[in-house]
Amino acid sequence: MSYSIQLYTLRNAIQEDLEGTIRKVAEIGFTQVEPYNFVATAKELGAALKEHGLTAPSGHAPLLSQDQDEIFAAARDLGITTVIDPFIPAERWQSAEDIQETAAGLNAAARKGAGYGIRVGYHNHQWELESTIEGRTALEYFADLLDPGLVLEVDTYWVAVGGQDPVDILTKLGDRVKLIHIKDGPLTTDTKAQQPAGQGKVPVLEVIAAAKSLEVGVVEFDDYAGDIFQGIAESLAFLNNTGNYNASSNAGASA
Repeated sequence: MSYSIQLYTLRNAIQEDLEGTIRKVAEIGFTQVEPYNFVATAKELGAALKEHGLTAPSGHAPLLSQDQDEIFAAARDLGITTVIDPFIPAERWQSAEDIQETAAGLNAAARKGAGYGIRVGYHNHQWELESTIEGRTALEYFADLLDPGLVLEVDTYWVAVGGQDPVDILTKLGDRVKLIHIKDGPLTTDTKAQQPAGQGKVPVLEVIAAAKSLEVGVVEFDDYAGDIFQGIAESLAFLNNTGNYNASSNAGASA
């Protein structure tokens, strides 16, 4: 499992200086990024990633509201192998019929994506966990409607804000979860109150351990009151230091 940074976290810096922002991300120690709105910035972003030795295994794009062929073509150019729809509004998660329609749309997108060699996924917010359909969260109901090749990127912070235990949800969703968003904070909708990983109320290490088929852990802040580059650096340091400690402990135990 590797770590990435969702570039939406750095959207203000990117608007001012895309190349310089990617350079700082590399200097902090990230080797992977998760772009958003990448159709609009594909050429410049691709050049910056190449210049600074970064890859983009996943990216966010609104597959149900924008041209899918354009999205998949841009993703292929950037080396993105998983395109994730990042947002379906809350009102679309209140009935079984609406959720079935969303799942059908993403299943169709996944079939089109396969023609480009690209996998499709979905990223949640809190409302998919607040809504209950047939005795389960809307996210779990939705997951059972997806074709086998379609994956989930679980935003573990918004799961908790939505009133669910992210460890429990990750366990229930099982192998469907290939990516997670790692963020921390007070578990409220006040995004400026979000904190670096390990400094808030999310049991970050337990959450990571619960995602048994995890490929990429994506650091993200929806917003941040402090210096955002300092924030992402602290998150990565926590993840790397803790991961190294756990790896050393396991090695010692087995020896």
